[in-house]
Amino acid sequence: MIMTHQFHKLWLKVAAVIIGSFGPVFFLGTMTTTVEPARLTLDLLSWPIDGVTTYSSPDTRFLSALTGGFLFGWGVMIWCLSVWVYDKAPEFVRRSLLVGVLAWFVLDSAGSIASGNSSNAVINVLVLFLVVGPLWRPAKDR
Repeated sequence: MIMTHQFHKLWLKVAAVIIGSFGPVFFLGTMTTTVEPARLTLDLLSWPIDGVTTYSSPDTRFLSALTGGFLFGWGVMIWCLSVWVYDKAPEFVRRSLLVGVLAWFVLDSAGSIASGNSSNAVINVLVLFLVVGPLWRPAKDR
């Protein structure tokens, strides 16, 4: 299958939704009444799901606010790049996404391993492949 610019542009939106969808989940972790989706997500990412992960500390809820904001903003930025910039500079947008996602992958995975949550580094591989998808190779329109 030949990767076209149109397909890459669509995949940028897929990547934006994947990344950005974590934002509202972690935002919910900022309030004790809506903490469960964020707590469960963090419990899943630090496999196995064992209920040990809590959101009882105000510091954790604050960090969840920051994380949610960054992830949602990053997703929105990728969406905007696909709409407003991609047609003018498709290869630069593609490369920018790759560099950003690889930077996230390295730092997030290294931090996960250092904090004793190696399972998240494994999950990061799956997220990496989902986000990058066909953007790994340049598009070639016929």
